[in-house]
Amino acid sequence: MNTTPFTTPRDLLRYAVTRFNAAELFFGHGSVEAFDEAAYLILHTLKLPLDRLDPFLDAKLLPEEIDAVMAVIDRRTNERVPAAYITNEAWLGTYNFYVDERTIVPRSFIAELIPQYFAPWVNEPENVANVLELCTGSGCLAIMLADAFPDAHVDAVDISADALEVAKKNVATYKLEDRLTLIQSDLYANVPDKKYDLIITNPPYVNSSSMSKLPMEYRAEPELALDGGKDGMDLVRKIVAGAAERLTDDGILIVEIGNEREFAEAAFGELGLTWLTTSNGDDMVFLLTADQLKL
Repeated sequence: MNTTPFTTPRDLLRYAVTRFNAAELFFGHGSVEAFDEAAYLILHTLKLPLDRLDPFLDAKLLPEEIDAVMAVIDRRTNERVPAAYITNEAWLGTYNFYVDERTIVPRSFIAELIPQYFAPWVNEPENVANVLELCTGSGCLAIMLADAFPDAHVDAVDISADALEVAKKNVATYKLEDRLTLIQSDLYANVPDKKYDLIITNPPYVNSSSMSKLPMEYRAEPELALDGGKDGMDLVRKIVAGAAERLTDDGILIVEIGNEREFAEAAFGELGLTWLTTSNGDDMVFLLTADQLKL
């Protein structure tokens, strides 16, 4: 039963921001500050529109509504789990995905590039017939790729059966079962014997030194989906090495490596990496053509 002095979302918002800041929570899963995350959690818990806080700020809440919001604030503060695990949803642009502790919280700079069809590297999007996404996790990028390239079939691969269960739920939500195949595989091991116009991947790439310093919110995510080995490039090396034989003659490989450009250049610089521009600069995503990979 509610015993707090709070009666409105405004009261709860102020309280949540204070709690979040005092606990020095880390915001790296969609929100950038305590206010934004507090507003999101309150609106979601009260089942209010996520883009309209002001009209509801001074609404009088029922005791059970206050209890529900307080429980969410307590969990976020005390357990330091990502907000997405509390709400079971995450957003990439305008796309909404189910998520839980079986996958990392969807976040990718590649998602910014999909609506532009990877121009100018893909000249005729309508001719893209087959797309392979490695390390799909919740299936978010695969779904966005299937939406962007409506004439393509997308194969989405992950080694984790648990992650693929989450992806299956998202694929069903977007009604893409006929155009998107989920495959449990250690990278290319169980991938169909065909050529792909695009191979896309946001693999585990966090180097060992950085893994040991991750905030608790990131440590709540599956380590398998984050840990890239000593220099972060363990899986990326395998992906690059196997891409050439699976790409069409004019196919391309696109790889997200986060803050690991230095290690990526050391590992693959001789291939002539092309760095794609994202909202966080030109250091997060690289591209290689089939011709480069055959060198």
